[in-house]
Amino acid sequence: MKTSRRRLTRALAGAMLATLAVLLAPAGANAVTGAASCGITWGSLPKTGTGAGDVTSIRAGRHDCYDRVVFDGQAGFNEVRYVTQVTTDGAGTPVPLLGGAFLQVSMRTPSTSPLFHGPYPNARGFQTLRQVAGAGGFEGYESFGIGVRARLPFRVFVVDANGPSPRLVVDIAHTW
Repeated sequence: MKTSRRRLTRALAGAMLATLAVLLAPAGANAVTGAASCGITWGSLPKTGTGAGDVTSIRAGRHDCYDRVVFDGQAGFNEVRYVTQVTTDGAGTPVPLLGGAFLQVSMRTPSTSPLFHGPYPNARGFQTLRQVAGAGGFEGYESFGIGVRARLPFRVFVVDANGPSPRLVVDIAHTW
């Protein structure tokens, strides 16, 4: 009888501890890892689009579930995809980038557009983003390389395409 009471007491104590752990976990967090539950379903395949513009600045931001690169002045893009090596438009010269994986961002620009030569955002302290660099331009296209920690899901979209402040946004997830 004493043995079954002990087992019951231990089982109840374990259940109470498990319940307490769930109740004290932060909202939106995974109780096992403590990571935010992001629900990202973007994938890592190439993204294609339309539109053109002049890159006037590039900035980056950190978010709970992803790092963001914003190309101000750009109202569209041709393609964003993972490549083994980012290369310059036209010549095909390798662009050195920090990171374990690389996104090449190709965008259409008006033929009279000056190429964007910086400054590029500082990626210090970012979870996924490592570096952004120019890859030059050729025949109405301008390209950029984004160095990231690893090949992770990303999404691409344009904000205010027909407005006074168009911008191309590339979000790279922190995890799968």
